[in-house]
Amino acid sequence: MENNNRRDFLKMGATLSGSLLLSPALGLAQTQTAVTDKNKNKTAIKQRTLGTGNHSIEVSALGLGCMGMSWNRSFVPDRKYMIDVIRKAYDSGVNFFDTAEVYGPYINEELVGEAIKPFRKNITLCSKFGFAIENGKFTQGLNSNPKHIREVVEQSLKRLNTDVIDLLYQHRVDPNVPMEDVAGTVKDLIKEGKVKHFGLSEAGPENIRKAHAIQPLTAIQTEYSLLSRDPEKDIFPVCEELGIGFVPYSPLCRAYLTGYINERTKYTVGNDNRGSLPRYAPEAVIANWPMIDVLAEFGNKRGLTVAQVALAWLLAQKPWIVPIPGTTKQAHLQENLWAANYEFTAEELRQLTQSVSNIKIIGNRYATPQTR
Repeated sequence: MENNNRRDFLKMGATLSGSLLLSPALGLAQTQTAVTDKNKNKTAIKQRTLGTGNHSIEVSALGLGCMGMSWNRSFVPDRKYMIDVIRKAYDSGVNFFDTAEVYGPYINEELVGEAIKPFRKNITLCSKFGFAIENGKFTQGLNSNPKHIREVVEQSLKRLNTDVIDLLYQHRVDPNVPMEDVAGTVKDLIKEGKVKHFGLSEAGPENIRKAHAIQPLTAIQTEYSLLSRDPEKDIFPVCEELGIGFVPYSPLCRAYLTGYINERTKYTVGNDNRGSLPRYAPEAVIANWPMIDVLAEFGNKRGLTVAQVALAWLLAQKPWIVPIPGTTKQAHLQENLWAANYEFTAEELRQLTQSVSNIKIIGNRYATPQTR
């Protein structure tokens, strides 16, 4: 049912103009924040602020996660078309792009660097350090040694074809390196002009506080979706207290919250981590399907797809949340971006939240804990 709904929506999007699809009939807000750059006049999606004071950045309400364009999603699309998707995102108002050295490794940074070259100064570019890469292979080991951090940044700058990384994350907390040393190294890189802002990925409250005391954090990036709501318990309160933004990765739960994945979906071994994640085991996919049913019922009455409802719900939780859904298709890109314009009534949000909260989620998001 949902797959048909999504296909019908995309067919309609190919024949109708964006202005028609953004009409009140779809329940989409008509007001947007106009953003004009030096090269063209274009209306962008709404803007949000990550961080506070001198450590804040203003970005589009939805960013673009670029990992799947070259790594870990079963197939590797043609590079030319992925560059087109990134540039289409920019033309559509996205100014927040996310990559990392480990994606590939390396090739995703090279792809993003080439794609953003025409508008580099108009966007916020994010990358990450922290994994050990040996002989060009991702080992899943960790390395946040200060010397290694500096080496990674120098190499990332070259691959990204830029002189500064706007937001640099520690990809995973390294238990063998004190967080104070990591934050101190990034603080020095900021002083040197090679990095502008600091973030952590999958860090727990204690490490967030340690890092923030040395170098104020702009954002925490952690998995967060309707199937992965743990950050609400311990991360959100710290972010709110310290004035740190929150960037959900996998906000559509690696495509599960689009209705495209089912218990028969096959994943390419060696280039897709979903096959090893408990939540994507066939029995878990079936058990969690009531979430798709709830989102489809809500969306069908309002002209929204399951994915749009899932993204709109995330955006409605806090004003300092900026999801970074990834996609390799321009149609899905546009679909995701329209979600930023939906505005729930208080009663809609209450009822939907109650409905999704009553669903017991089966399967851990990873085989081993990620947050430290």
